[in-house]
Amino acid sequence: MTDQHTHFRTLAEFTDFMGIDKPEHPHLLVHISEETIRNDECDACRNNISHSSDFYMIAIKNVVSGDFHYGRTKYDFSNGSMMFMAPRQTLKVSNAVVSSHMGMIAIHEDFLQGDKIREMFRSAGFFSYAVNEALHLSPKEEEQMRSLMRSIHAEYQNNQDEYSRELIISQLDTLLKYAKRYYSRQFLNRAEMSHEILTRFETVMGEMYQPVPGQAQIIPRIDDIANRMGISARYLSDTLKSVTGMAAQEHIHLHLLDEAKNLLLQPNVSVSEVAYQLGFEYPQYFSRLFKKKVGVSPKAYQSQQPIH
Repeated sequence: MTDQHTHFRTLAEFTDFMGIDKPEHPHLLVHISEETIRNDECDACRNNISHSSDFYMIAIKNVVSGDFHYGRTKYDFSNGSMMFMAPRQTLKVSNAVVSSHMGMIAIHEDFLQGDKIREMFRSAGFFSYAVNEALHLSPKEEEQMRSLMRSIHAEYQNNQDEYSRELIISQLDTLLKYAKRYYSRQFLNRAEMSHEILTRFETVMGEMYQPVPGQAQIIPRIDDIANRMGISARYLSDTLKSVTGMAAQEHIHLHLLDEAKNLLLQPNVSVSEVAYQLGFEYPQYFSRLFKKKVGVSPKAYQSQQPIH
């Protein structure tokens, strides 16, 4: 069977595809299931089906069997796991069976317009995670999240009035704050894995970036390094920050500056030549970055060190 991809612009299109009740609101869907959804009952669960949409997706589910691929690799699901998808990101489902008590919220971008929560959705890193980054919940955490989803569902099913959107927005705000708390806990609990990612990052960075005197280099982008490591750039940056307090871009800068110190001490080399060798298009930017991070200008660093 050939791969199929569908992009949903409306929630009504999505509910038709999923085979569930049409949304109560044109820009908001809250679905609570008490039945097992099998691949032979749901178009979205069959082999080689992928989809994306114009809305944010939040789901809590227990996957009995089958694969969910978010990005290029398998989504790490287990009992009591949550997933978060941003608009226009692709989820591919293969032969999935999802157990009972599945909860799902879909929020169209238009629902968030004009409210400060829009920025909260846009800035939450877990919506842009690409691989192996489901939120794994303890039993108490799972019950807390399910309780919040049930409260949102109850308000969603009420007759719409002037308070409906405000109340739902408030509850979504609470849900996202709990998600941030639990993701922070997950990062802390995975300290060993996080340190392994740091080690892999440093190894890959060294493999991709090896300045040679007289040859201009291309500075690796975070996306390129993350792609080589098989994880998403946002997850890489968040993990490095949880371990070292510095985001991925800062680590790249430190690696560049370490190479810069070595090159600056080579005989008869100018600051401009070093900047170009490192991959900087503008020597002035290199000099500003060097002084900011090292404390002295590249020229001053040269004069302070014995030339090899």
